Amino acid sequence: MDYFAKQYDVAVIGAGHAGIEAGLAAARLGCTVGVFTINLDWIGNMPCNPSIGGTSKGHLVREIDALGGEMGKAADKTEIQSRMLNRGKGPAVHSLRAQIDRREYAKYMKHALERQECLDVRQAEVIDLYRADDGLWTLKTRLEAVYSAKCVVLATGTFLGGRIYIGDVSYESGPDGMFPATALSAALKRLHIPLRRFKTGTPARVNRRSVDFSVMEVQKGDEATVPFSFDTETPPENKADCYITYTNDATKQVILENIDSSPLYGGKIHGVGPRYCPSFEDKVMRFPDKERHQLFVEPCGLDTEEMYLQGMSSSLPEAVQLQFLRTIPGLEHVEIMRTAYAIEYDCVDPLALSPSLEFLDLEGLFGAGQFNGSSGYEEAAAQGLIAGINAARKVQGKDPFVLDRATSYIGTLIDDLVTKGCADPYRMMTSRSEYRLLLRQDNADLRLTPMGHEIGLVSDEKYDRFLKKSAQIDAERCRAEETTIPPSDELQALLVSRETSSMKTGMKLAELLRRPQLDYDALAPFDPTRPDLPNAVFEQVEIALKYEGYIRRQEAQVREMRRLEGKRIPEGICYDSIEGLRLEAREKLGKARPQNVGQASRISGVSPADISVLLIYLAKEGY
Repeated sequence: MDYFAKQYDVAVIGAGHAGIEAGLAAARLGCTVGVFTINLDWIGNMPCNPSIGGTSKGHLVREIDALGGEMGKAADKTEIQSRMLNRGKGPAVHSLRAQIDRREYAKYMKHALERQECLDVRQAEVIDLYRADDGLWTLKTRLEAVYSAKCVVLATGTFLGGRIYIGDVSYESGPDGMFPATALSAALKRLHIPLRRFKTGTPARVNRRSVDFSVMEVQKGDEATVPFSFDTETPPENKADCYITYTNDATKQVILENIDSSPLYGGKIHGVGPRYCPSFEDKVMRFPDKERHQLFVEPCGLDTEEMYLQGMSSSLPEAVQLQFLRTIPGLEHVEIMRTAYAIEYDCVDPLALSPSLEFLDLEGLFGAGQFNGSSGYEEAAAQGLIAGINAARKVQGKDPFVLDRATSYIGTLIDDLVTKGCADPYRMMTSRSEYRLLLRQDNADLRLTPMGHEIGLVSDEKYDRFLKKSAQIDAERCRAEETTIPPSDELQALLVSRETSSMKTGMKLAELLRRPQLDYDALAPFDPTRPDLPNAVFEQVEIALKYEGYIRRQEAQVREMRRLEGKRIPEGICYDSIEGLRLEAREKLGKARPQNVGQASRISGVSPADISVLLIYLAKEGY
């Protein structure tokens, strides 16, 4: 028998990485929040790689932290190995990656939800969702409890209509053997939400004692680690090693002999898989000339013997998985603890969402994470944070909080999804941002912390620390521009050894720092007035000096982008009535319903000529 349980300002369906950030953000902004999850023990679960960060993903985590989110703090508390990727390249693509203790991370996040004021976390499967006559959203659980909410965030991950595939075996399931959310899919279809099927997969987990690490390459963490969170004062410690090994011709042969048993190649899987993270059998078939593939063997935690095989996602039968794994050096006697699988699930076409992540046609309903067609923990958490913020602001009668492409990777991620859509699970990459020199992971706080403070997620204490750091950066930049370094034999020897031109007279410190071959550390012995400041301050000044010209160029591009963003498109505009617009442009613009000309210009199928026609029309109509 149905019974009314409680009313919330914001209800969040799902407690993965998106649901966690959405729930915490909305509650911290003063709303009453209910977070619903099928199983409390899997809050913050990592069903795939037990890691946080990586190329471009590290940027997202630092941006989440700068805005007042939780993921960076949780990662710092539970990481077991830390590495800064791409150090051999420019600072725009430096990205932090940490191996995480999987269970400790989930434990941290569960406790964070439990301790949060104004937030209830409930183990319950939501089976129905609809908007009542009073304008509130109604949620019904499997146990016949009824809840109401002013706003709802859908953060269902891969649970929605989840189905597992392993060879000929197929069954309804969420990730890691959890119950799927099947009834909710039907409820969303009744709301006319455009759902489609995507697919992802995860590799096997194996027992450490069955792995011979002596024949593998060891991969250690950085000697000097860097935290994700700007609040973390003590850098995390490296507590474990990772390892690298490689497949070979024997591995490839096992795949070729058994490819007919793959549900992907047998036509059983209809969902679209991730382009940049294919299964191992897909790698073999798509790249037949490649002699070997890299495999990372990574610990799942300090108190478990499970090892994760990054790069070996598969949906082949269990026996075939064991066979091909045992052809790999170091895995000849490996024992599988968790079999690799593919999972197919329902998600929304993100073109149905606005930049605030609210549905265009369903007021008060928001989407976040893999439900929106993305992949990755970090992408999910970023969207969850924005959806939670905007659900709270909707309840409070405030304008949406929207980040544009020039402010953040988060803005780029969401703009790509809601403007361009995605034909396969979307993964963030540095190449997706045209302003990546401005959007570095090292300056996420400088870009976003003032916004986080303004909306109410960044505390006054954190903001004061930020202001102090900003003042130190400005003061050090002035000092570098004004300080003259005199020539000396020792300095000349350094310049020669670094293969840069020698000095005939004294030079400003800033001029020396602009040279690619020199840095603050190398010049420290010749800089007697150098103040005692955090390394992050010197890092910001050095990057600003070295890339000054490129930064100015990108800032000019941003100004032009924002000029177009400032040209608003009125709601309800009829594109079919605009003469000169191509038929494809009319169709795409009508479906995406862009809010401004800048967003319209990024829609696939809308040409520069179409934008010119649109601008003329808007000017003619007085918009």
